[in-house]
Amino acid sequence: MYCEIELPAHYRWQEFAAFHGRDGQGLAECLDQEGSSLHKALLLQGEPACLQLSWDEHHVAVQLHGTAAHQHLEQAELQAMARRMLGLAYPPQALDAAHGRHPELGPLLARQAGLHVPGTPTPFEALTWAIMGQQISVAVAISLRRKLIALAGVLLDQAAGEPQLAYPDAARVARLDVESLRANHFSQAKAQTLLAVAQAVTSGQLPLDDWAAQSAAGWSADQVQEVEQRLLAIKGIGPWTVNYTLLRGYGWPDGSLHGDVAVRRAIGLLLQKTKPDAAEARIWLDQFQPWRALVAAHLWASLSNTAF
Repeated sequence: MYCEIELPAHYRWQEFAAFHGRDGQGLAECLDQEGSSLHKALLLQGEPACLQLSWDEHHVAVQLHGTAAHQHLEQAELQAMARRMLGLAYPPQALDAAHGRHPELGPLLARQAGLHVPGTPTPFEALTWAIMGQQISVAVAISLRRKLIALAGVLLDQAAGEPQLAYPDAARVARLDVESLRANHFSQAKAQTLLAVAQAVTSGQLPLDDWAAQSAAGWSADQVQEVEQRLLAIKGIGPWTVNYTLLRGYGWPDGSLHGDVAVRRAIGLLLQKTKPDAAEARIWLDQFQPWRALVAAHLWASLSNTAF
């Protein structure tokens, strides 16, 4: 299956490369050395597939190498998946138009023009990544992610340049147990939350993919609130995990990431003040509704070239 996506002018690839290339071992994804294509292995409808994105300055070619089980996948679904991965689900230009003259944020937006927030091909991957990233360093989170892929990933029929293992889906993770995760350096809390989420997805309690279809058509405020409440009902999931998942898994631009330590540090540097606490950061970010998550992404990018 194949489709093409037109890129906006001056699209920045720094964030895309940092996010999708964050694991140097590349168990489930690999960027080519020229920086013009990505191979991403994942499970779709329970079967392993390889998603290939190849790009030039103006276009991205998207090709899915799958099995007979993927023949019924609609081209629109493939395109929506790729658009989420590229950070094109919502237009960031609207943030520039609304706040380009803001005294503190405006200059940052101008310096980082073309920034988009890359996401995951499936919401389940975003949610599990958020859980693994709770209150630990990015390096440790990457290590845990690699262990999860090794434990539950599915071996791909390997071609030259492709990753080895497909990122596990909820059904595969649900087959694990706390003991196997603990033996691979997951905390008790993270292990229990990962399993609870996987079981909730497989049982239909968390219809993550159905929500993705809704978000592609445009979420209402009530729909976003329902997603938030359903996620928060899972023990071990708090507001940061929810809003990070909404951003990376759905492209939702308005989750408030005021509890993120890096966001708070960047706000302090931007305002040339002491790092604000979470309550102060929330007040500052609230002025940028409905683009608070995109503002957080700009704040992350202001600290380094590595996007969490």
